[in-house]
Amino acid sequence: MRILPLIALLGGGLAAQVQAAEAQDWLQRLARAEHQSFQGTFVYERNGSFSTHGIWHRGGETGITERLLQLDGSPQEVLRVDGRPQCVSGGLADQMADVQWPARHLDAVQLEKLYELRVLGRSRVAGRPASVLALVPRDRHRYAFELHLDEESALPLKSLLINEKGQLLERFQFVSLQLADRLAEDALQPGSACKAVSLDKVSELPPSWKAGWVPPGFELNQALQRTSPASSEPVASLLYGDGLARFTVFLEPLRGVGAEDARSQLGPTAVVSRRMSTADGDVMVTVVGEIPLGTAERVALSMQPAGAVEASAP
Repeated sequence: MRILPLIALLGGGLAAQVQAAEAQDWLQRLARAEHQSFQGTFVYERNGSFSTHGIWHRGGETGITERLLQLDGSPQEVLRVDGRPQCVSGGLADQMADVQWPARHLDAVQLEKLYELRVLGRSRVAGRPASVLALVPRDRHRYAFELHLDEESALPLKSLLINEKGQLLERFQFVSLQLADRLAEDALQPGSACKAVSLDKVSELPPSWKAGWVPPGFELNQALQRTSPASSEPVASLLYGDGLARFTVFLEPLRGVGAEDARSQLGPTAVVSRRMSTADGDVMVTVVGEIPLGTAERVALSMQPAGAVEASAP
């Protein structure tokens, strides 16, 4: 585990570092890595708990298909095409989990404005040589990343998410990886428990809500609306990202239901809920994402109907 070098970097920098051009080259390769095909097994750690997953990923310029299957604990599976879930199972079925390739919206030039880029050296993960890239945030609104990128494919063999105190918040790490020219169709077929996502319950959302403030570099990547599993009310979700970090804002009409403001942090995930009064009734605004708690609170406080944002603009 390479947390100590990153702690030193956060505190005062490295005595020796590779030119920024090399780090930029790695980011550009990472942005293209999802177009490759591969299969493998990875472990995921957060809050002291571990899980193991199988992944089958078919890349290509015309579309990306990916299947994820949890291999321990309760069986959970998701199949997605171009980042949109096609079917989900287990606990994911009720959550409609947003599982996306981390570099889907990666812009190497933009990221250099948000993070200080350093190449830390070389490592070996899942039997494959890797280059280690550190991305240290230039502000307090996001966490640091340490990426171990496969030297052949630039796929992230290991990813560490680290807070400002140098504490490990989340680990993603391959234990086996096989690159492939193409994957067999049966490898991408989900199990019978994988429930199809009803497209009539998920739709693109017009920009009826906007955040009055988001951290520099975060952009609205997706706006969807779906029916709440607990009621018949429509729930809007706005997904923001800076290319690596992401958070989602959920907006649900309360219709007289009692609900209290809340805030919590579970490992890297901040959750802030705030009751907001509008002309159409109260709405519960909830911000969920791997960002600092204070940042999530500021985003929640800034949420307004789009008309209000436009009216308040200078």
